[in-house]
Amino acid sequence: MHNSQTNPESIQEIPAQTTMTMEEFLENDLEGYEYIKGELVPMAAAAIVHGEIGSNVHFLLASHVRENKLGRLYIVETTFQLGDRVVKPDIGFVSTERLSKDKLKGFPLAPDLAIEIVSPTDKQYDVTEKALAYLKAGTRLVWVIEPVAKTVMVYRSESDFTLLAYEDTLTGEDVVEGFTCPVAQLFE
Repeated sequence: MHNSQTNPESIQEIPAQTTMTMEEFLENDLEGYEYIKGELVPMAAAAIVHGEIGSNVHFLLASHVRENKLGRLYIVETTFQLGDRVVKPDIGFVSTERLSKDKLKGFPLAPDLAIEIVSPTDKQYDVTEKALAYLKAGTRLVWVIEPVAKTVMVYRSESDFTLLAYEDTLTGEDVVEGFTCPVAQLFE
């Protein structure tokens, strides 16, 4: 059903200021933004393919994580602090031993696994910089999923990364132990 009237309370205003402290950002809980080095950075609107891939990844990974009691998955809008950044990965995994007891705030730490799905408006430089920021902050594994080429770049460190093609197999390595799936399944 389409409602021609818009509820003003459901619309989030664009912030008047684009610079702020991390504390201000965390207090204001700004949806649709990340905090990078003192600046508000708007997150790109997700395309349909972005949502489909995110749903596929979450479904495949969540089943394995839950069955094996490995930890929890968090979807976009869950915040993680990476030094001078507050980011919202498309999917973040936190192992059981690192889970927070405070469920009302974002994580003051990096996820064990960060998953980013490249949007059409993303710049390669920014995507790579973000992957490296995760690693620098303690993330053990980063998957950058590229929808057009249907590939996954797997980052383990600044100098250890692998590009997986459509016919390859993606694994959780020692971060999400036992997880394996054909890259092709992410794009079905």
